[in-house]
This record gives sequence, C-alpha cells and structure tokens, in this order.
Amino acid sequence: MNKITATITGINGYVPDYVLTNKELESMVDTNDEWITTRTGIKERRILKGEGKGTSDLGVEAINGLLKKTNTDVSEIDMIICATATPDMLFPSTACIIADKIGAVNAFGYDLMAACSGFLYSLATAAKFIESGTHKKIIVVGADKMSSIIDYQDRATCIIFGDGAGAVLVEPTNDGLGIQDSILKSDGSGRDSLYLKAGGSVNPASHKTVEAREHFAYQDGQTVFKSAVKNMADVSAEIMERNHLSGDDVAWLVPHQANKRIIDATARRMGVGDEKVMLNIEKYGNTTNGTIPLCLWEWEGQLKKGDNIILAAFGGGFTWGSIYLKWAYDSNK
Repeated sequence: MNKITATITGINGYVPDYVLTNKELESMVDTNDEWITTRTGIKERRILKGEGKGTSDLGVEAINGLLKKTNTDVSEIDMIICATATPDMLFPSTACIIADKIGAVNAFGYDLMAACSGFLYSLATAAKFIESGTHKKIIVVGADKMSSIIDYQDRATCIIFGDGAGAVLVEPTNDGLGIQDSILKSDGSGRDSLYLKAGGSVNPASHKTVEAREHFAYQDGQTVFKSAVKNMADVSAEIMERNHLSGDDVAWLVPHQANKRIIDATARRMGVGDEKVMLNIEKYGNTTNGTIPLCLWEWEGQLKKGDNIILAAFGGGFTWGSIYLKWAYDSNK
C-alpha cells in the first residue's frame, strides 16, 4: 500500500502531584462524596500548584517524557499543535512557549481551541499535514490547567475539572494502520451553555468582571448533559457505520472523560461492553484536552497492533467528534 496515513507512534501523559479529593471539596462547597460520585463518577482530580506554573508546564512534562520513550531527538520535531482551553496567555501561543521550553528549534506550532474536543480536532489536523507529505514528526499535546478558570465556590463546576496533559507523536506510515477516518462537528448556538463570560474582546477584563466572578467557566449542566449524550453517541455510531464496524470489531472506546453517564450512553449506542471502555475519570476528573491522551497513556500496555479504536469527545461550542484509528504497535513492553 502506497497511501500515506498518519499514525500514533508514541504516547505519554502527565498529571500534577496534588490530589484534590471529594472529601476536601466538601469543606469548600455544599456537596458530598456520594453526590459527586453518583452524578459524575469522579473521586479525585489533580491540581497544578506553584507560582508561575501554567498549561505549558504540563505540556512540557508530557512531551519530554514522550521524546524519551520514543528515542526522538527534539530537533526532528517539525510541528507542535497544542489543544488547550487554558493557554498560558492569549498570545503568544502555548505551542510556541512549549517549543521554546523543550528546545524544538525546527518546529512551528500553534494552539487549537475547541474546548473538550480540541485534542480530536488537533489529531485530525495533524493527520492532514502528515498525509500531505509536508511533515514527518508532529507532536499533538492536549493540556489544560482547568483549576485556573474554575470557581471553587461554584459546586456545579468545581467538582468536575482537574489539571493534566497528554502528548502523542504522529508520523507517516504506508502499512494501512493509523488514523482511518474522522468526523468533526460544531454548533455555535450552544455557546451560552458552556463558556467563559469575560476576558475576550466582547467583554474585556475590568474591575466589574472580576467582582462579578466572570473569569471562571460557566456551565448549564442539564443542557450540556443532554447535548453531550446525544451528539457524542451519534457521532461514534456514525463513524462505525461509515467504516462497517460492529461493536465486536471495536477493541477500545476512548471517550472524553466528562461524566460517566455520558460515557455509558455512548458505549451502549455503539454496542460496546464496559470492558472495552477506557475510564479514568474517577482519578483525574475532566482534564478537558488531556482526557483522551491520558487514557491512551494509561492503557498503552494493553493496546495491540491493529486494534480498532474509536476516540470520541464533546465540548463547549458546542463541538464534538469521533476518530477511528488502527493502533500501530504492540505496546505490552
């Protein structure tokens, strides 16, 4: 086969050391462990502590580990896409900051923002650069310091989110493995259901916006839940149908870790049993762009060459999508 496809040749993840438990949250807001666990499936999440630490620091940790694991010299990296909803700053891009911190002198890079779907959008974008033949070694990093935009007085959001990062190396292959198909969608009419109210050009930062606590993520939980259940399940079923896959053909579902009930609904729609669903939400919560690569990192040892894997996500925008890939290497090392 002469057709070039893009394939993941390595994966690494990073989560900060500090563990924020449901018990600790009970002392911060009116909630309890049972309520959080029943509705979300989350037991704890990781928080990045330290003055001057940001999303780029999470990304650097994940990428440096990736380069070491894959024996890749940083000078060989020709592109970095950083999927994030919490950039270090509006500009320059977090990808540029990461490239400087790791010494990727031959890479160009940019941030891609699609809320919780950003890693999928970025992986699909990287695949096109690989398939075109213009780039050979691309790093896609999904990283978020969600604690920087979470109001720890708002029990609707502070129980859900955590900090973390995952990075993949994407390279060309002509053996038919790698990314086979992607379906990516968006609908801006859902923008008021999950968003950061202030800090952009429409509502710039001011004393008023700070006092009104508008620099934190806001979520209309019911609306988001309903849309996520429908759209994440629909797009996962659609990509299976389009590629003539049954539930038996799928080795793993790698869902965005937002809520266990959303994940369960997606798996049921696909006809995939619980034993094929990657689930680490109980340990890390929703790390936004970090969820899918962190799952792949944790399950890497169980993945086999040729495994049919479905990635699925839903996020603010609304944005959602699914990627079908064939795993490229035996990972049980």
